[in-house]
Amino acid sequence: MSVRGWLTSFSGLSLGFKSSVGDAMSVVSRAPELERPSGDVKHRSLQVVGTREREVDASVWRRRHARALLLGDLIVLALALGTAQIAKFGFMAAPEVDGLGITYAGLGLALAVVWWASLQMNQSRNPLVVGHGSEEYRRVIVATFRVFAVLAMVSLVLKIDASRLYFATAFPLGLVGLLVERKLARVGLHRARKQGMATVRVLVVGGERTATELAKWFAKHKTAGYEVCGVWVPDESMPLAIVQEGAIASVPVMSSHTDFAEALAISGATTVVVTDTEHLGHESLRDLAWQLEGSNIDLILSPNVLNVSSSRLYLQDVSGMPMLHVSEPQYAGAARLTKRLFDIVGATAILVVATPLFVATALAIRLSSPGSVFYRQERIGRRGDSFGMIKFRSMRSDADSQLASLLAAEGKSLSELPKLTKDPRVTPVGAFIRRFSIDELPQLLNVIKGDMSLVGPRPQRDFEVAQYDHVAHRRLTVRPGMTGLWQVSGRSDLAYSEAISLDVHYVENWSMMTDLSILWRTARAVVGSDGAY
Repeated sequence: MSVRGWLTSFSGLSLGFKSSVGDAMSVVSRAPELERPSGDVKHRSLQVVGTREREVDASVWRRRHARALLLGDLIVLALALGTAQIAKFGFMAAPEVDGLGITYAGLGLALAVVWWASLQMNQSRNPLVVGHGSEEYRRVIVATFRVFAVLAMVSLVLKIDASRLYFATAFPLGLVGLLVERKLARVGLHRARKQGMATVRVLVVGGERTATELAKWFAKHKTAGYEVCGVWVPDESMPLAIVQEGAIASVPVMSSHTDFAEALAISGATTVVVTDTEHLGHESLRDLAWQLEGSNIDLILSPNVLNVSSSRLYLQDVSGMPMLHVSEPQYAGAARLTKRLFDIVGATAILVVATPLFVATALAIRLSSPGSVFYRQERIGRRGDSFGMIKFRSMRSDADSQLASLLAAEGKSLSELPKLTKDPRVTPVGAFIRRFSIDELPQLLNVIKGDMSLVGPRPQRDFEVAQYDHVAHRRLTVRPGMTGLWQVSGRSDLAYSEAISLDVHYVENWSMMTDLSILWRTARAVVGSDGAY
């Protein structure tokens, strides 16, 4: 979200900054030792890094990543269109396209350039979207569909008769290739950020409390690539301090004793995040933006809204005053016809493809241990309604009657919602099908019936739901799923409270792109048998 629109609405009150940002660029690379003031805050000498040096370091990764995407997109498109030509004509010389007067090689070259340009026009390489969420992938998909929509209209108007096989090969191959390439690029970027590289240094303008919360959030989500390196509280008077403990340890906290330009130089920040406008006053943001103009330092206004997806945020102009509108939670969309059709078609397709595995698993269970092939257990679904969830039996037939005693032997109880450290009830075949989540396949029948969805919060048992608080109860507003956000974010290795938080986030911010992303990540997790439950 651009903050320029926010800033133009503020006028009048000046912060009275003592120097411009240009002065900060010439600050020497070392500051004198700080005296220890009275109070409980510990201090140490601070090494100050020039802002220009930090600016170069912070921007290098953006330029490299942008160049990698430019080149990677072009290579993928060339391979996709070249493969499409080989699929249609083999390695022989391609003929001319009927009604166009150029060969398929020329058509492929023109299409690659237009496709590549469409990705740029749709800002799919914008540093603000790459590496974060599903927006980058959405823009790649939109850019691709636009190219072929325009191509279809041009072909109709000019009466171009091109090979359908050529386009039927080029279109999906190019789209899948681009998405895979973007994913690989993101994996490399996230790996660098986790190692402390490719991160943006942030100066937080606001209160120490909001700065601490922001620092905790960035520390928890290292792949976001932000690091708090300074806090400036402009409406308070206190000496420059270096916090030694907590979420903002080793971060300088400054106030009106330090002007804005000096705060930038001391922190070495390349991005300024305003977390609390009350500390600046009504109109001082405009002055701050003017000071940053031409400095290549980004300005971000944080609305202090967590766990709300960008699709629910709208910048609304109210008589010249920009207002951030937060739409209602999206769980109502998860009950619409589109998702239901997607569930039915998807579950049916998976069931057809997995029929041989389905039959082989049933035979293995029947021949390896006495009891039924399937296991049915009462679970709580949408609106608190109970239903019978079906799984392949992976335990001995008397497993339920032994649970309480086995938990007691490990010093646990049902009220703690625990899992057994080592479950002796699991059969050898059961251990294998659990490892690869094959035991979950019969739930496709629950999906087709309407009790469950392909993606959603996992269905819980009645004694677990009985312990829900008002937050956890939000899980019951949608159909439970075969897989969900918390499964692909850690699966059974995740703490219970974190699992609840992720499920509620999914419910509040549902979208079809989220469902597709979770299904893709589930397939990867199952193949890797990572954290299976």
